[in-house]
Amino acid sequence: MGSLTDYFENKVVSHVFSGVAWTPPTTFYASLFTVAPGEAGGGTEATGGAYARVAFTCSTSGSVASNVAQVEFPVSTSDRGSIVAVGIHDALSAGNLCAFHALSPTKTYNTGETIRIPVGQLTLTLD
Repeated sequence: MGSLTDYFENKVVSHVFSGVAWTPPTTFYASLFTVAPGEAGGGTEATGGAYARVAFTCSTSGSVASNVAQVEFPVSTSDRGSIVAVGIHDALSAGNLCAFHALSPTKTYNTGETIRIPVGQLTLTLD
């Protein structure tokens, strides 16, 4: 994964170093973007055409967390064109963007297509 968002960094740092109460999400959701977000959030998440965020679970090893099962988005029922980034949210809808990664090359997500992220490829690394 490319970057943690300011939202997520602030939650973690405030909790760890200042004792600010925070309950980490119990479930994370992968998302797809047609316009990439930045550390402040933003971007344009895919919508419609059977698109939905996908819950996933991680295992950890040292400072790396990665998906333990393939993440598979629903088969699209409409054309979206290029998916330029993948995100990690803390809710199935709305909620907060926690991390994101720009895709290079981008992926198409049009009618009849799906996007799959293989085991271990959706990773978050703190270094």
